[in-house]
Amino acid sequence: MYKSMVPIGRLARAEEMASAALFFASAQSSYMTGADLMNDGGIGQV
Repeated sequence: MYKSMVPIGRLARAEEMASAALFFASAQSSYMTGADLMNDGGIGQV
């Protein structure tokens, strides 16, 4: 049921969720402060 509500049309793979967390732990995010990264397939925009 939840899968049909997600605008992108599928549930996330584990590596997709992990890559978001790894981004914040990496040097690529070193200049960011207080950002929200919505990794929810678009459900937060509905």
